[in-house]
Amino acid sequence: MDLAPPSPQAQARTLTVLGLESSCDETAAAILRRAPDGAVTVLADCVLGQTEAHAPFGGVVPEIAARAHAEAMEGLVIQALEAAGLAVSDLDAIAATSGPGLIGGVMAALMTAKGLALGSGKPLIAVNHLEGHALSPRISAPLAFPYLLLLVSGGHTQLLIAEEVGVYHRLGSTLDDAAGEAFDKTAKVMGLGFPGGPALERCAENGDAQRFDLPMPLKGKPGCDFSFAGLKTAARQIWDGLEAPTEQDKADLAASVQAAIAAALARRTRRALAIFAERYPATERPMPLVVAGGVAANKAVRAALEDEAEAAGFGLIAPPMKWCTDNAAMIALVGLEKLARGQIDGLDAPARARWPLDAASAQSDPAIGSGRKGPKA
Repeated sequence: MDLAPPSPQAQARTLTVLGLESSCDETAAAILRRAPDGAVTVLADCVLGQTEAHAPFGGVVPEIAARAHAEAMEGLVIQALEAAGLAVSDLDAIAATSGPGLIGGVMAALMTAKGLALGSGKPLIAVNHLEGHALSPRISAPLAFPYLLLLVSGGHTQLLIAEEVGVYHRLGSTLDDAAGEAFDKTAKVMGLGFPGGPALERCAENGDAQRFDLPMPLKGKPGCDFSFAGLKTAARQIWDGLEAPTEQDKADLAASVQAAIAAALARRTRRALAIFAERYPATERPMPLVVAGGVAANKAVRAALEDEAEAAGFGLIAPPMKWCTDNAAMIALVGLEKLARGQIDGLDAPARARWPLDAASAQSDPAIGSGRKGPKA
């Protein structure tokens, strides 16, 4: 699909898109409207979580998630249309996450969108879930390209340069586990509850982040890649070595893990800030550092990145908290941007378990997980 700027015809009219999301454990539907001047209005934003269903297992169970998505999606679409005061005929397109994610879940949004598109004659737009996160700050405020992006979630930790809608260049990626997985798995080991990341952050509030000595991943190594497997293992070993851990032990370990993850993200991002500044010396200052994805909601992570950004002459930009985690508003936004550029998809658009943002780099130089389903990053 050829990339193009918004067409004159699209720029001259208002566009309205329904977005659907079901890649993990949130079922979501949202409707966004784009004015001719590019301003975006959220007309409806509906999200249904599955925390209670997965809590007994301490993590997301794909089969349970897929079934819940299938049962909830139709009702959420109706809810979003009613909240916006619209009918399907009032829409200009239907957008849906078609990857990456849990394949059974991805199919719930994508198949619903295909059915709506086929029945209404509206265009279908297959959206990369990661691009939704990448563009999510643009829901609430203008954000010009290019910008440096730290995409940090339960499944992905990447540094990319966002040059344009659909054009991303990877500077670094995780070599093993994502930062969000390190949060979640440590919380599970400590018995903090589900979802693990927010639970660990709450536990860390009264903890001493200096008490436990944790390794700094890839310390001294060049480049912008990340690694969190060793940090996760070290935290487990500390926990297993505590006899009858107290609430203060829990708080101190949670705070130490959180501080180590935040520091690792900040240190590797520092290198990417220098690369971006060198490549785009004429970019208006402060230059933008965007952090997006579920881990972007963590206050300690935001604070560490804000310090690095300020020191390098950048300004930290993050979506509002409600759009850090999975949602359909970001999917509808990508749909609007692609529709304005004339980029639509056929009804044969596939559901994908893996779909890297920088597909060329992932294919030629996969960071992790290249196999039958393709490269992960």
